[in-house]
This record gives sequence, structure tokens and C-alpha cells, in this order.
Amino acid sequence: MHEMKFSLPGTEAVTLTGQEIDKLIRAGDGDAALLYLYIRKTGGQRSDTGAAKELDKSKGWVASASAVLSRLGLIQINMSGSSDLGESGASGQDSDVGDNKGVPNEPRQYTAKEVTQEIANDNNFSQIVDETQRKLGKILSEDELVRLFGIYDYLRMPPEVIFQLLTHCISECRKAGGGRAPSMRYIEKAAFTWEREGVLTLERAEDYLKALEVRKEVRSRIKRILQISGRELSETEKKYVDGWVNLKVEPDAIAIAYDKTVVKTGAMTWPYIDKIIKNWHSKGLLTAKQVSEMEGKQQGSSSKSNSRANSRQGAKLDRKRHGEPNREEIERMQRILEKMKKGDKENGT
Repeated sequence: MHEMKFSLPGTEAVTLTGQEIDKLIRAGDGDAALLYLYIRKTGGQRSDTGAAKELDKSKGWVASASAVLSRLGLIQINMSGSSDLGESGASGQDSDVGDNKGVPNEPRQYTAKEVTQEIANDNNFSQIVDETQRKLGKILSEDELVRLFGIYDYLRMPPEVIFQLLTHCISECRKAGGGRAPSMRYIEKAAFTWEREGVLTLERAEDYLKALEVRKEVRSRIKRILQISGRELSETEKKYVDGWVNLKVEPDAIAIAYDKTVVKTGAMTWPYIDKIIKNWHSKGLLTAKQVSEMEGKQQGSSSKSNSRANSRQGAKLDRKRHGEPNREEIERMQRILEKMKKGDKENGT
């Protein structure tokens, strides 16, 4: 049997970013993918009527596919008369495609009726609702159901990832104290963070949670180094600490920077220690050993310079102490020698 091979013709190229492709794949909607390719090729300069005609589809088909793309944050739909499909969302270099500019902070506002229908018709979402209520220990309100459906439908988060998200949020709230379950708003906010980080598979979720645990352990160690106890780091303090972690500066080196900061300023001053650490990083100093070696070299160089300076100063002091002969003194000594020679001649010696 002959193997089929494919090749692409050398026509004009339409470039999609990895983020765009991931969103289209996760959506699993062939109609939306087809419409998006059309919009990118035309630069978003066609109306829904023009798209329907050129794609040989109905305006209803275009509207449905457009809604999916809008929820994914890939296009912005302009409803001001012209039925423009959203040139700001698909117009090459100046577009919002592929970044978060076109993605709203809140999911589309679903109605309670829509969500009720989804519970009845979508077995996956129905199971998500049951498991969420079981984990939170309560019956979800209409608003909470709408937010949960937004995580499932708008963010396209698979059920197994949603369950991981729920477990994580519940665990975090318990660690924070109080024993209260997280609010759905808290869970929704975490879901948006996961989506931005690309945490949309079970494997990715497990890796992400492991990385979070490692980061927390490093934070705790740095907190001890900085003599912070009995409270959590503030958001600003977390930014400083996470910045040092991202620079891969080891905690032992941070301990040296802390000591220098306290000695110099008399207190823990965040901007000061941050400046020290970033200065070391710019010189490739990431460990306590590297910092110590650098300081040892500087001290050695300083000692040699001080030794030379001390020698010169000592010589000056010595000359001053014993008296350095000047020209007048030399001439006086010469006259004395001349008189001594003259007296020897007169005495016949």
C-alpha cells in the first residue's frame, strides 16, 4: 500500500501563535477553527454576511462560531451596524490575538436557565456540579453554578483538572486557618490563573502543584533567614522573594545579603537587600561560596593596597622622625669639612 504524503503550496502564509492553536484545539470546535482561519486570512475585514457567503455557510453558523471565538478571547465582535467580525482581534501585528488583551476578566454572563439546561443535558458538567457540592459541603447557589459553568465552558477546563483545582483551593484555605471552604469566587480566580499558566491537563496540573510546593518551601526558608515569623509575607514581600528565586540566587547567599543589610542600615530594608542581590546576580554570583570568594579577592586586593600605602606612610614618618637633611644642612657640613682640611694643612698633617 502506498503511503500518502502531504505538502503545502508556496502561497501567502497565515501565522498562528502557539497560544492561539492551543485554544482552538482545546475548544474542539471545527466550525470555530474554520472561521478563525478565514478571519486571519482576511485580516478581520469581512462582515458576518461576507463570511457566510464566502464560506458557503449560514449567518447563524457564523454567529455560533463567532461566539466560541469570542469566549476564547481570540476575536472581538463589533456590533455597531456593520456586523464586523472584529478587525482588532485579527489584524496581524496590531491585533490582540494570542495575548490576554482581548480576554475579559470575567467569563461571559451565562443565565441561570442556560446553566440549568447544561446540568440536564451535559453529563460531564452534571458530575462536576455534584463533585463540587460534595467537596464544598453545600448546595451551590445560582451565582455559584454560573461561575462554575464559566470555568468549565469559557475556560474549557476539563473535569479532572477542575477536581484538582477544587482540591488545591480547599487545601490552601485550610492551611490559611479557619477551616472554612473556599468561595466560588476564590476558585474562579484560581481557575483564571491556571488557564493563563496553561494548566489545562491533569499532567500539567500535577507538575504545576509540585512547582508551587517547591516555591513555598523556598519561601519558608527565606522567611526564616529574614527573621520573619508569626505572619505570612505580604504581596509586595512575595514579589521580592519570588524575584530572587527566579534569579536562582541561593538562600545561603540571601543570608549574607541580609546580614550586610542589617549591619549597614540597622534594619531589614527590602529595597536595600534587593539591590545587593540583583548586583550579585549581574556579576554571576548566585551562591554563598561565590559571594565569599569574591569578597575574599576584594579583601586581599585591599590588604595589598593598604600595605603599600602603609609602607609609604611609614617611610615618611621615619624621615620626619629622624630628620631628612636639606640643602642648607649639606652645605654647612661641607664648610665644616673644608675647615677641617685647612687646619690639617696648617698643622703640617
